[in-house]
Amino acid sequence: MTRTEKEQAIELLKDKFAKNQFFYITDASALTVEQISNLRRKCFEKGVEVQVVKNTLARKALESAGEEMNYSGLYESLKGPTTIFFSETANLPAKIIKEYRKKHDKPVLKAAYIDSDVFEGDDTLESLASLKSKEELIGEVIVLLQSPIKNVVGALNSGGNKLAGLVKALQERG
Repeated sequence: MTRTEKEQAIELLKDKFAKNQFFYITDASALTVEQISNLRRKCFEKGVEVQVVKNTLARKALESAGEEMNYSGLYESLKGPTTIFFSETANLPAKIIKEYRKKHDKPVLKAAYIDSDVFEGDDTLESLASLKSKEELIGEVIVLLQSPIKNVVGALNSGGNKLAGLVKALQERG
């Protein structure tokens, strides 16, 4: 790889890291070509981008982002074979990896970056898979907000005749 190609690769990675606030650093070595193709296909179907990267290029791209991004916790995980899963949903790569590992030993999670938090080690995979997506949280909030409104509307509808009678009685008195 020439110096120019390395600089271009670093810029592309820097752009991907900037655009994705959720990414997982894994070790997918020892998977056969067929297995990695199947994994990539599953990821593609769910909107997760998979990219094999050189550790030094990934580290340089992360370092160039600045301290405010809190990437420094990821540097230790950039050793050995590295495959990065980029996603727009925090828990989706963890779910894919967890499902895939029912039949295979890899990919092994080295680290994950979720909204400026770093999760290190394969033991965090279970908790990452159980995170709720933005859409799930919004749905829960909507259900919680609708519940009191439904109760008020129901009470008004059920007691509509009583309420109208009370208002009429108060008018006649006043």
